[in-house]
Amino acid sequence: MLAAVVWRLGAGPFVDGVRAVDGRALLAASAIGLVTTVCCAWRWTIVARGLGVRLSLPPAVAACYRSVFLNLVLPGGVAGDVHRGVTHGRDVNDVGRALRAVAWERTAGQVVQAVLTLCVLLVLPSPVRSSMPLVAAGLLAAVVVVAAVDRARAHGAHWARARNAVLSDIRAGLLHRDALPPVVLASFVVVAGHVVTFLIAARTAGVGAPLVRLLPLALLALLAMVLPSVAGWGPREGATAWVFASAGLGADRGAATAVAYGVLVLAAALPGALVLVAGSLPIVVRAKGATNA
Repeated sequence: MLAAVVWRLGAGPFVDGVRAVDGRALLAASAIGLVTTVCCAWRWTIVARGLGVRLSLPPAVAACYRSVFLNLVLPGGVAGDVHRGVTHGRDVNDVGRALRAVAWERTAGQVVQAVLTLCVLLVLPSPVRSSMPLVAAGLLAAVVVVAAVDRARAHGAHWARARNAVLSDIRAGLLHRDALPPVVLASFVVVAGHVVTFLIAARTAGVGAPLVRLLPLALLALLAMVLPSVAGWGPREGATAWVFASAGLGADRGAATAVAYGVLVLAAALPGALVLVAGSLPIVVRAKGATNA
């Protein structure tokens, strides 16, 4: 997809996006990244506590920084989350439950993002506004189908065990009265932080459209970043170029905005590299000690 965007638009928007990033944008993105990372860590501790896994906020923040950095530099976009789940599981001697806590924490964030995106796209003008009633109807139909399948297979032993395990996790980690409000709040702040970072990238790339016009475009671009990729490169540029062109803002400005966003997000995640290096130092020291012995 990235190659297709370069073929259609040339390298100019990519160069413009990188060159447009300045110190103020980097500072703002880093501050927003700190807020969103702390909120992700807070959400993680809440879900983990609901599932009966101990996790305090400071190590959760460090692990989330490391996770975001690994997600941005490794293919797939989930390697960092798997790493923090496994590492936390080894610390508490329960890898399975720790991985489930990470999975449900990420799922909660994606659900809140999807709901916010759907609401904004239904209200504000965007290139896909005319299709949103059909999308909403399709989502409702999908829920009905899933419920029907669940009811049809309710008597199967394996299905019943898996279903009960999932429902138990959701009730304890997400829907509990002590978990649901903070999880939703943290997820909302995280999505808002990503949107604000995208808007900063748009302004940095020279897009002067009103914020009300840019908001649905930002949410559409963020939704495309969920697709498997390396740091969002490819789907992000393709989707942003398309929605900007459809909105009359120019595909080249869209691609430049996406590139600037990618640079800002990577810069904000660099503390995760320090956490990764710091975590590997004890292993190196122990290995050298064993060799000397």
